[in-house]
Amino acid sequence: MKKIILALFILTSFSIFAQKPCEIDREFTDSLGSYKSLKQQLIFERSFAGNSNRIYFTLSISNGILSLETEMLQQSNEFIKANCLDQKSKIYLQLANGKIVTLLYNGIETCGTLIRSEDGKNNRITSATFLFSKENFEHLKTSKVTFMRIQYAGETVDYPFKTSFTSELDGKTYEPEKYFIENLKCFN
Repeated sequence: MKKIILALFILTSFSIFAQKPCEIDREFTDSLGSYKSLKQQLIFERSFAGNSNRIYFTLSISNGILSLETEMLQQSNEFIKANCLDQKSKIYLQLANGKIVTLLYNGIETCGTLIRSEDGKNNRITSATFLFSKENFEHLKTSKVTFMRIQYAGETVDYPFKTSFTSELDGKTYEPEKYFIENLKCFN
């Protein structure tokens, strides 16, 4: 009887602590190399007084180089000020263990694209790719992210991470603090 109870305990422990499966969005290899990216995930959402701001992350690896693809979506009835990215732009991630991980912008200067939707709202979409440095991204595998700072061309904007939140857009629950812990394992 004790062996049966022990076996049941071990089996339920495995299912409780099982890791989430990797959600691969794109993966291919061709004459230029290989590419693999995960499904895009909402990391930050703020809605206030008719203005909304959402940030999505996608981890990807191209020819052995790990990067973070970001998409920043702003929506407002009013004019949306541009936050431009240039060669000096960076993302700083503060971890729960006190470490700071810096990602470097890998692209040309951009201020995003301003689009007016059919309902009359202004939408600004800014897509960017940031690169990890070899020495510091290992901390992301074991420590939660509590805070993100983006250094734009003209200013710095802070984004506090929540343990979890339910999106107003799709009603799903997201856990941004654990994003890297859960997804970096997909590239081992």
